[in-house]
Amino acid sequence: MTTPSSTSPLLPLEGVVVVALEQAVAAPLATRHLADLGATVIKVERVGEGDFARAYDATVRGVASHFVWLNRGKRSVEIDLKSPEGLTLVERLVAEADVFVQNLAPGAAERLGLGGQQLRERDERLVVVNLSGYGSSGPRADRKAYDMLVQAESGLVSITGTPEQATKTGIPTADIAAGMYVLTSVLSALYRRERTGQGALVEVSMFDSTVEWLGHPMYVQMYDDRQLPRMGLSHAAIAPYDAYPTSDGQVLVGVQNDRGWQALCAEVLDDPALAADARFTTNVLRVAARAECDAEVARRTVAWSTDELEERLAAAGVAAAQVNDMAGLVEHPQLAARDRWRKVGTEGGQVEALLPPMTFDDVELVMGDVPALGQDTGDVLAGIGITPQDLAELRAARVVG
Repeated sequence: MTTPSSTSPLLPLEGVVVVALEQAVAAPLATRHLADLGATVIKVERVGEGDFARAYDATVRGVASHFVWLNRGKRSVEIDLKSPEGLTLVERLVAEADVFVQNLAPGAAERLGLGGQQLRERDERLVVVNLSGYGSSGPRADRKAYDMLVQAESGLVSITGTPEQATKTGIPTADIAAGMYVLTSVLSALYRRERTGQGALVEVSMFDSTVEWLGHPMYVQMYDDRQLPRMGLSHAAIAPYDAYPTSDGQVLVGVQNDRGWQALCAEVLDDPALAADARFTTNVLRVAARAECDAEVARRTVAWSTDELEERLAAAGVAAAQVNDMAGLVEHPQLAARDRWRKVGTEGGQVEALLPPMTFDDVELVMGDVPALGQDTGDVLAGIGITPQDLAELRAARVVG
């Protein structure tokens, strides 16, 4: 356990120790947030190789972009779990931990003696989270489950893309969904433990997490026997809701209700008669006549530049947004105005990183460095009584890196 600081505001998870057998995206995202919140996160990696996300690319000063995003603030140790000595070291680390998170292949943790029930029998206060693709039971429990596969299996791709082409989302949605539920479950279990003294065994699957996010199209199918179409930038249940042309680009406009429609027509497009057009007076009618409605809006928006139309939409209280690319995001004035960028260290030097989305009013969350593979092995193992001589012998035997 780490010792809370007595001279500065307490970080939310200061003093909490997390051991993670993790790789790729979902579990590392969850534990990175735990590290941001002040927890000590010990990332156990394969000797000589580490988390395979380290090798995805070398974009960020020679370091993989996924790894920089997902692993700052952690302590990296290299341990060979296939050796009895290495497994014993991990067991000793877990014995000192508050939380254990793993997303190994199905059944691997149990075969190592690190299954949730096994660990909880040794320590009733331990919070264990097992993250998998499809859960521990059912016909797909043993299947490989990468983000794209789960997006397809869950039906997410059936509503993503254009009418002509189904696509996966541009970010690993299934991984991110699961990672956020792991984070939520850890926080909830720790809060309950404060009151009961009991830890928890929690299961989170990528499939369940993604399906939870598909509530609207799922219920439309269940109770109206209707598959929602792929809408591109449009919206299956609202109109007008799309990117509309300007004299020098486009602006995305999202009209949420009939009052918004009236404001769009009268105050933005200077055409109150359009609001009264019998084809478009309610959202239900506008959705039914979407093509005609979109055409009427587009015929009018093109009269203004993007900046001019944005100003008119904002003045009228009509929801709108620029259709940015990544260059526009990196230079976005909202991020600059709110001072959201910080420097973090990597093997290749300092890089820019965004502050965590949760902002506390009395303390800034931790943004630690991105660890090199095994950089903390000696220090972490010293904390469980491994002497320098022991460490040298373990390294010589390739038990640790």
